[in-house]
Amino acid sequence: MQGYLISHYRKKNHTHTTQQILERTFIIYIMRTRRGLCYPRVMNMCVENNNRVVKRRKVEPAGCRKKFKTSPEIPGGCDFFDALPDDLVLCILRKLSFTASSPADFISVLITCKRLNGLGVNSLVLSRASQKMLAVKAKNWSECAHRFLKLCADSGNVEACYTLGMIRFYCLQNRGSGASLMAKAAISSHASALYSLAVIQFNGSGGSKNDKDLRAGVALCARAAFLGHVDALRELGHCLQDGYGVKQNIAEGRRFLVQANARELAIVLAANPSAVVPRSWLTCNPHRQPGGTGCPLLSDFGCNVPAPEAHPANRFLSDWFSGRTEGVTGTDLRLCSHSGCGRPETRRHEFRRCSVCGAVNYCSRACQALDWKLRHKAECAPVERWADEDVENEGNNGDDMQHDGDEDVNGDEIMEES
Repeated sequence: MQGYLISHYRKKNHTHTTQQILERTFIIYIMRTRRGLCYPRVMNMCVENNNRVVKRRKVEPAGCRKKFKTSPEIPGGCDFFDALPDDLVLCILRKLSFTASSPADFISVLITCKRLNGLGVNSLVLSRASQKMLAVKAKNWSECAHRFLKLCADSGNVEACYTLGMIRFYCLQNRGSGASLMAKAAISSHASALYSLAVIQFNGSGGSKNDKDLRAGVALCARAAFLGHVDALRELGHCLQDGYGVKQNIAEGRRFLVQANARELAIVLAANPSAVVPRSWLTCNPHRQPGGTGCPLLSDFGCNVPAPEAHPANRFLSDWFSGRTEGVTGTDLRLCSHSGCGRPETRRHEFRRCSVCGAVNYCSRACQALDWKLRHKAECAPVERWADEDVENEGNNGDDMQHDGDEDVNGDEIMEES
């Protein structure tokens, strides 16, 4: 075979050496076998003649003579990007979707060309989209953003399932679809989705007060706490202390509260591994001035750390309902007073209210504990029993929070059913 090819090429052109003939034969063989058909343009790049075509203009008089211009067009030219195989481009886009710091970083790539737009919405790429890439802002919400999140969720992205589920359940008031998406994420052991479903079960969100399922809420909360969710650890600790949906165990509840605060500190230190721990973190200041940005941990550690960063879904809820304090949907529904939550009531008097001042409302014990340490501890003051005719009419539909005597010791208030 080799001898035949050498003699054949020598008959065609006697100037070719034996090595050149073998190299060309090898290239042709590779391009036509195995995965060679995936790279048809490479063959063209090897054999095409890249001589430029010169277009001459009409010769004008000497006074108006201009230089001849060469045409930039290359007959049969090849784009090197088009020569890249699809699997390599998908691998690059998959890495980009995982490391993108904002949706704009990824969208700017999709609008570059038709090929990137088509490959960018591949399920292999969208299934790896990071939390930051899916952080859609409420002011930029549109039908296109909704379709994009839905496409990511359909691709199996659990973060998109949770984010879109929260938006549909609370913002778009599509309770069934939103809960279904959050459940889909929870099945994949998404800690935030498990905790959100626990809050829904504790409050009976989307239904009546009779739809509360405290045992289911504790079970979901325990699963999220096992995965390391700080708010779930704190919520589970309060449930054990109060006997709320589970047999009372004060010592075990305290242990979960200490563990929640220890994990909170570990998250902050992990986010800044090379930073020197500020001295203010190691100074316990139980009488902070209002307006501070720190979040004091339990006195067991005596540390102050920055406030935890809210999840993009919670930031979306906060921005969506900002300016609608008089009513979420035209009624007198209230928002959770914790700035990092954003959850609204789905029925009147669904959330618990501070039993001392009656000025704040919380969807969960975890939100109440965080807001107490961040803001409300400096603002709460005993007042006369608030006059609220709706509470009298609704009976025990709303629950109150009560302070425990050792709130400065454990850093968290105890909430009780009224």
